[in-house]
Amino acid sequence: MPDTTPALTDGERAELESLRAEKAKRDQARASAAERSELEALKAEAARTQADIERDRAAAEARERGRRIMEPDEDDLSMPIGQKIVILAVIGIALAFILMTVLGT
Repeated sequence: MPDTTPALTDGERAELESLRAEKAKRDQARASAAERSELEALKAEAARTQADIERDRAAAEARERGRRIMEPDEDDLSMPIGQKIVILAVIGIALAFILMTVLGT
């Protein structure tokens, strides 16, 4: 079968090349925008991961501080400061209740 499609003229060929170049520029712009978007997403994920690590570290330090306040050391048999505060608070509340009961009558 003979090819019945006419050949492109020089003007049509130049227009075709111009359109192809424009399409390549658009494709390249889309690709760079996608890469930029992916980079921003990865940066955000890294920042979230770092924030999670910092939050976990701060929580571990707070737990350790709380443990040191409320639990005695293995070498030290004295009562921790946290326990002393709790006992003093309970004694203070009991004394206030007793005074209110005695003086209220």
